[in-house]
Amino acid sequence: MDFIKRERYIDLVKPFLGVSLIKVLTGQRRVGKSYLLYQLIELIKQLDPNANIIYINKELYEFDFIKDYKSLNSYFEDNRQTDQNNYFFIDEIQEIDEFEKCLRSIQAKKEAEIFITGSNAQLLSGELSTFLSGRYVEIKVFGLSYREFLHFRNLKKGTKSFNDYIKFGGLPGLVHFQLEERAVYDYLRNIYSAILFKDVVKRHNIRNVAFLENLIQFLADHVGSIVSAKKVSDFLKSQKVNLSPSVVINYLDFLKDAFFLFKVQRWDLVGKKVFEIGEKYYFEDLGLRHSVVGFRQSDINKILENIVFIHLKVAGYDVRIGWENGREIDFICEKNGEKLYIQVAYLIATDEVRDREFGNLLRVNDNYPKIVLSMDDFTDGTYLGIKQENIIDFIYNLA
Repeated sequence: MDFIKRERYIDLVKPFLGVSLIKVLTGQRRVGKSYLLYQLIELIKQLDPNANIIYINKELYEFDFIKDYKSLNSYFEDNRQTDQNNYFFIDEIQEIDEFEKCLRSIQAKKEAEIFITGSNAQLLSGELSTFLSGRYVEIKVFGLSYREFLHFRNLKKGTKSFNDYIKFGGLPGLVHFQLEERAVYDYLRNIYSAILFKDVVKRHNIRNVAFLENLIQFLADHVGSIVSAKKVSDFLKSQKVNLSPSVVINYLDFLKDAFFLFKVQRWDLVGKKVFEIGEKYYFEDLGLRHSVVGFRQSDINKILENIVFIHLKVAGYDVRIGWENGREIDFICEKNGEKLYIQVAYLIATDEVRDREFGNLLRVNDNYPKIVLSMDDFTDGTYLGIKQENIIDFIYNLA
């Protein structure tokens, strides 16, 4: 099978090959988890030419009969070999009831090395966490970073390719399309529907689909804004939809669990604590966001903030929003005990904008790096000790 390799994720898995841990690839539907399994299968065949590969893809009809842990175990027993190393690959495993019982048994008996993918964050919580505690490693998979987007489409870094990237998003399947709005957004709307109905509506038995779609549209319009369940509930009431904040919270969690959205909490810089209400939500893929509300140049500030956030996550940072007496720092990023503070702006076009973006960072009294990111052409410098960088250069070098 022909595919473009995503070395970042393969390199994350390699240290665990041959180790008795279940390798779990998680991420939103259509971010490329299946093709990563194919790449891992190819790698294993190179390392172990006699490997016995057992593969299940729950999105294919031919595997529809595997519905629970018993049928899963029967399929494994029918296909495993006693005189070869067995490698068990299961794509979209959340479609199999109580699958963890089968995996624990296989792993306990050391009958196979196991690789699975899933499109729901609950995959590694609750019962599964109890059954397989300490027996798995999770690799989070995202859509294409800007650097990967360039590689997939054989493009060069620059304003034109970056504009295409933020307009159409980073789902790997777009490599088969010319970057033309009608065809791309038709494709993305189909994926949006699949995520909505398979990973949210069907999984959580949601009846009020119209409300769910209104909620997504609200969030698409409020990317980068502080959101609370009450704020959403009040907005819906203004639209003649009456739902309690608790229902809103549930629906937000369902979208987050499907990796469709990321929730980012606010951090009180003075009190050193997380605020219990008022978060921001960012989309895993901007193309899907635009398929809901369209791409609008007037949204450029929130679009740039979203794209920087996703690249920080791809790079492995824990990210929170900084808050101090009504002043906000877009991102407080932590990794390996180090911090990074970031402000994102479209252009530093006026003294007022400069004072706001740099001033908020200047109030942070520590020695960790602080950066203002913008689309200004000439940004390779500092202002009052705060570094300013071009957004395109930053995300290209970051992930």
